[in-house]
Amino acid sequence: MGLDDVKSVGFLVNPIAGMGGAVGLRGTDGRKTLLDAVRKGAKPVSLERGLRFLEEVQRRSQGIEFLTAPGNMGASIADQLKLEHESVGRIGKTTTSDDSIRIARLMRRKRADLIVFCGGDGTARDVLEGVGGEAPALGVPAGVKIYSSVFAINPAAAAESTVAFLEGQIPTRLGEVVDVDEIAFRKNRLSVKLFGYLTTPDSGPLMQASKSATGMSEDSELDAIAEYFIEKIDPGTTYILGPGSTVERIAKRLGVNKSLLGVDVVKGNGTTLRLDVDEAALMDLIGKNSLKSSTKIIISPIGGQGFLFGRGNQQISSQVIRRVGVGNITVVGSRSKIEALHPRRLLTDSGNDEIDRQLRGYLRVITGYREEMVVKVG
Repeated sequence: MGLDDVKSVGFLVNPIAGMGGAVGLRGTDGRKTLLDAVRKGAKPVSLERGLRFLEEVQRRSQGIEFLTAPGNMGASIADQLKLEHESVGRIGKTTTSDDSIRIARLMRRKRADLIVFCGGDGTARDVLEGVGGEAPALGVPAGVKIYSSVFAINPAAAAESTVAFLEGQIPTRLGEVVDVDEIAFRKNRLSVKLFGYLTTPDSGPLMQASKSATGMSEDSELDAIAEYFIEKIDPGTTYILGPGSTVERIAKRLGVNKSLLGVDVVKGNGTTLRLDVDEAALMDLIGKNSLKSSTKIIISPIGGQGFLFGRGNQQISSQVIRRVGVGNITVVGSRSKIEALHPRRLLTDSGNDEIDRQLRGYLRVITGYREEMVVKVG
């Protein structure tokens, strides 16, 4: 970009996004839930991911002007990087969704070429309310619930998409903004609603797809996966069961309880150890095993998106994965779910680059009774 063609980016962070993930709260919408998350030891997530995004943008391009939300909604990160920027609007000591809506609207009025927000589906809804279809927007994933198709797959991908879009290398498309009912979500019911569409950069595989639900036609596939898995199960092994209907079907065949949208811990002999656990409980349970090889993680990718980690299962953090070992992860998923991925690959966004690198490559996915597919991760 030349001096006569300087582009501007609005940068907005929801500072509480993602805090409920590792502590098993499945979101931080509402003051009570936020207080519960803090009480359970939740740590900020979005600020670090916003920092990674800006660092990567700086590395790729020096010719961008930044409009930032004040304080810990964006400006503090820019200050940390000594990045020249203009702070937009005002916020109070405690930030709210109204701040995100108002500041996104101000950035639109200042004619930002692209508004980049760091958060989850709730933040995407705020930006939608603030800008509608009048300004392109792109999400840096940092929330617990990230089902909308306006998010890049990780902060580095968001930076690459930002620079490519500003340089005119890629077009735009309409991305779905969807969100779940958090009250129902905490009761293990998934209710997804479409709120509208944001114009977003069309950077292909750098963007995530929208959440798709498992259909009834998959029932026989799930039964076959569960039957095959039960044949291979070790009674003395501790299993960390990720969320989703595929893993729930395995739990049913094993005869143990399973929270549909939570993370649970069981023994292979059919004993339930803990239901709906957070990261701290997982680390404690793993620590009680004499050998890390006596613990395994069973997960199923999110339908339509293909994420193994970092979407809806943040309780299984990079620390938990490191403790258990990448070699002790089993992935299960129906053949129809895997074949529906475009492109056919799985993704990981654990929040730790080293763990994500270890997970990349090719792995086997159990797709039926004595059926497996080799699928690329990356």
